[in-house]
Amino acid sequence: MSAAVMKTISIDDIEALAVGAWILGTGGGGSPYLGLLNLRRLYAEGHRVQMMSPLDLADDDWVAVVSNMGAPLVGQERLADSRSIARAVRMQEEINGITFRAVMSVEIGGGNGMQALMAAAHLNIPVVDADCMGRAFPEAQMTSVAIGDLKPYPCTLYDPRGIEAVVTKVPSWKWMERASRKICVEMGSIASTSKAPRTGREVKDWGIHFTTTKAIAIGRAVEAANRSHQDPIAAILDCEGGQRLFSGKIVDVERRTTEGFLRGSAVVEGSDDDRGTRLKLSFQNEWIVAWRDGEAIAMSPDLICVLDSVNGHGIGTETVRYGQRVTVIALPAPAVLTSPRGLEFVGPRAFGYDLDFRSLFAPPGAP
Repeated sequence: MSAAVMKTISIDDIEALAVGAWILGTGGGGSPYLGLLNLRRLYAEGHRVQMMSPLDLADDDWVAVVSNMGAPLVGQERLADSRSIARAVRMQEEINGITFRAVMSVEIGGGNGMQALMAAAHLNIPVVDADCMGRAFPEAQMTSVAIGDLKPYPCTLYDPRGIEAVVTKVPSWKWMERASRKICVEMGSIASTSKAPRTGREVKDWGIHFTTTKAIAIGRAVEAANRSHQDPIAAILDCEGGQRLFSGKIVDVERRTTEGFLRGSAVVEGSDDDRGTRLKLSFQNEWIVAWRDGEAIAMSPDLICVLDSVNGHGIGTETVRYGQRVTVIALPAPAVLTSPRGLEFVGPRAFGYDLDFRSLFAPPGAP
């Protein structure tokens, strides 16, 4: 195989990534802001991160898959430390006796879209331009690699107090979620994790490719629109082929942190063309279902994004608050998530909603 082509990620790319990943996070994945501060500091100290295509991986390369796990609200209280995610990766190398060729995020959404870059800066290995969700989801089994029935273990978890834990073997992805979530709750409902190592072949077959580049492009579109005093939300829709769902003001928020998740709902009172109606958004870390006057109009795995109506930036389930002027849009999900098997893992019933998935982006005549 010819040598992989590496692209150095610039600080401007990182600034755009923070904007785009927050939009793709669909309310979850944690705020990218603290990760952005970490990376600004690392770059000021001289660190640089390189990115490679997933298609340039050798089949027998090892790739670390990383994320923060836990409730987003807790992530606002316990500041991110890039050394924590790097340590979780080193634990995997020590346990398995392997050396990682590269690192990638389990989800491109939110702060977890920054975690791979933070680890790469310390470990001096490249970031793969891919993830396992194409957005953010709350549970370990809600990934393309789980849909592909790849091995779910081992998983390492690290806490900045120096607590190290390993889930060495489980019978299924749902058991990995249950076991690792219990450990995460004991760590204070947030932990740095390195998921089951993936081979280059597995990333090529089951990774969702070029999502880091996608997030950067979305962020750049928003930044360009704001600089030229254009509509940043229109820029996102043009970039991603999305649909505008609703605009208005947040008039009610109910949320609670339970079992390592942030759960609840937010209500938007319509304005302009939506005046006289309300949109209710149900969430489990991420926005899962949008209900307009009691009717479900958008649902997982389509991406439901709540955006600041002025600057187009994403709004998280832990930061949404009364009085915000928001625009709700939907973006299409990666095809693997909307497949029949994918819907078993990430469709509305996977979150406890008795709904048949209806995509806003299905071709005419599709069910």
